Amino acid sequence: MSTPPAGTGTVRDFVGYGQHMPKVTWPNGANVAINLVVNYEEGSEYSFDRDGENDVPVEAAYNFPLDTRDLSRESMYEYGSRAGIWRLMRLFDELDVPCTFYACAEAFEKNPEVAKYARAAGYDLLSHGNRWVEQWRFTRDEEREQMKLAIKSFEGTWGERPRAWYCRYGASVNTRELVVEEGGFVYDSDAYNDDLPYYKKMGDHQQLVIPYSLTNNDLQGDKSPNLFSDYITRAFDELWREGENGSPKMMSVGLHPRTVGQPSRANALRQFIEHAQATGKVWFARRMDIANHWLEHHPAP
Repeated sequence: MSTPPAGTGTVRDFVGYGQHMPKVTWPNGANVAINLVVNYEEGSEYSFDRDGENDVPVEAAYNFPLDTRDLSRESMYEYGSRAGIWRLMRLFDELDVPCTFYACAEAFEKNPEVAKYARAAGYDLLSHGNRWVEQWRFTRDEEREQMKLAIKSFEGTWGERPRAWYCRYGASVNTRELVVEEGGFVYDSDAYNDDLPYYKKMGDHQQLVIPYSLTNNDLQGDKSPNLFSDYITRAFDELWREGENGSPKMMSVGLHPRTVGQPSRANALRQFIEHAQATGKVWFARRMDIANHWLEHHPAP
């Protein structure tokens, strides 16, 4: 098979559903389908001792010189896997809500107890890559190899291969073609362009895309608990009204253990979940639950 030109599947679509929204009916007549997404990346990020560079800041924006290892920043990432992730999973257990793990394979390798607990709790898995690194830095062949390494790793730590894919910040021009080529992924989430799933034609294949959000995300703004809570609560309230008026949507809430796993922000997350539960007509769903529902009720053209 000849290799298609890079970016064959990246033609931009500015129209989407437009005025012709699909008639969406979530389970139990929910107005909003909420997917809580735990980005489990700690231990797979760039580190100076391995990559010659420090990764992006966590709590403090202070930057060490480019040729100096930042041990304090590394320890902030470690907080996510040592403390933050367990606080989040205790919260989900207490409030009886599911979540989806956007996990990097090497992060689970560094702390396999997290994978073991998460799977036993009934959460679902989406591959966030072999490491938390940008895919556009790789050649097409390198990216393909990284995808294979991630799949093999998850089979060992999670107990089965991942069936969905999402890159750090955004896909390369090759990513979706490689996802389709690999053949074992039900959907990808490498898009931020809609409030509902949709299909992307890739040759003879209709690829299911479930868009993600960097807006309803704990990395938003100055990361204050109040700002995070305000963003996601206002988003939920508006989406709930749209659903009540006959146009249900989905809502992704992006969470990072090193960030929202801090007590103050975890408290803001608790308040949001309790607010949504008290409002009612909400479906807290795993991402694969949403994918399966869409495939059944809104099959590809």
